[in-house]
Amino acid sequence: MTAELSLTRTEHDSLGPHEVPAAAYWGVHTARALTNFPVSGTPVGSHRTLVAALGAVKAAAARANHDLGLLDDRRYDAIAAAAEEVRLGLLDDQFVVDVIQGGAGTSTNMNANEVIANRALEVLGLPRGRYDEIDPLDHVNRCQSTNDVYPTAVRLALVAAIDRLSEATARLADAFAAKAVAFRSVPKIGRTQLQDAVPMTVGQELGAFAVTLREELARLADSRALLCEINLGATAIGTGITAHPDYRRRAVRHLAEITGLPVVGAGDLVEATSDTGAFVQVSGVLKRIVVKVSKICNDLRLLGSGPQAGFGELRLPARQAGSSIMPGKVNPVIPEMVNQVAFWVIGTDVTVTMAAEAGQLQLNAFEPVMGHGLLQGFDWAAAAFDALRELCVDGIDVDGPKLAAAAAANAGLATALTPLLGYARSAEIAKAALSGAGDVRALALATGGVDPEILDALLEPETLANLDASGGSDA
Repeated sequence: MTAELSLTRTEHDSLGPHEVPAAAYWGVHTARALTNFPVSGTPVGSHRTLVAALGAVKAAAARANHDLGLLDDRRYDAIAAAAEEVRLGLLDDQFVVDVIQGGAGTSTNMNANEVIANRALEVLGLPRGRYDEIDPLDHVNRCQSTNDVYPTAVRLALVAAIDRLSEATARLADAFAAKAVAFRSVPKIGRTQLQDAVPMTVGQELGAFAVTLREELARLADSRALLCEINLGATAIGTGITAHPDYRRRAVRHLAEITGLPVVGAGDLVEATSDTGAFVQVSGVLKRIVVKVSKICNDLRLLGSGPQAGFGELRLPARQAGSSIMPGKVNPVIPEMVNQVAFWVIGTDVTVTMAAEAGQLQLNAFEPVMGHGLLQGFDWAAAAFDALRELCVDGIDVDGPKLAAAAAANAGLATALTPLLGYARSAEIAKAALSGAGDVRALALATGGVDPEILDALLEPETLANLDASGGSDA
């Protein structure tokens, strides 16, 4: 045998023999997938939560098969040990197939089967490729199909991704709430359609951000529950062909024990195997939350614009020099980064929608792009939210005196006079203030129809912003 051939081993599948690197835990099916799908350059192993979920599913299947006498003690112990290593991340580098692949995830499932089989052989002291002892299909994939393993694993991976995003969202909301308390009484003018509106406080503005983010936690929790309904045991199309009659019940129970998740079997496995509506729902929830945060980032960039010729109401932390030509320029790079993550997620939502719609009959072949897009989107969003909190929101400051002076001089204060003077007279005062005839307080006093003490009480920042009633600054 030549030195070159000694670095490979020969494996066989229904298409014939194929050389596989001797050191690889993966085998012939994975080798063919590497040739067939040279697309993104992103391996399945880059999604830690997905690989962990595959390990959990294979472990649960092995337990069920052992319970039913379909795996002897020796093979079960070795497969269980290998599956646990997959779950814990010890073999991520062996999950090499591209995330974008044909076959509804078959290449990913076979990658897992081969890695677990060859690692199990190693546990038994046998060489890789000795499939007469432990076979990727006959033993590791017993009572399973890609069509129930892969979607179950994607759902479990998305549950983990949702948990991470939920935590990041809650932390970001808390950061805005803390700033709302800090700036509770700092007055400013609100704006509608980019035109001056009525008075409010910086605390109310930032507190509203906290509230709108916390609303999303319930939507994420709903999606999490939806994903915990799985089709494990469905095998090819939902009829459970090749699976032991009691396999499904046992496998689902073992998976719940292994993951600690409240997974339940779907009521109709044929429907559950063909339907990807849960992924559309989850994608919509992810899009909704990133749209909200992106809008918040738009506001932060606008409120921090300037520093001399813009709004200049918020001082965002300076993170880096902003120009290769303009000295001293600093850009709002953190909100800009978050905006771009949102753009990507919004585009991916279209991809998920089209992939779900393109499913045919008893199976959707496009779950790989759905799974990759969603997992990537959740990971990016969680990382972006944490960066926004740590590198921007926590460091936001304001120029209180400047904001107070601007609010006091704004014609929008005339709105507070309407209960006393009526709309028409208040509008005249606002028009006069805009023309430079004086500030609202002085112009109102000049009418002779307003008591100075009552006027001062009406124009107090806390009264103007209705702080006690709005609750917005105690987010």
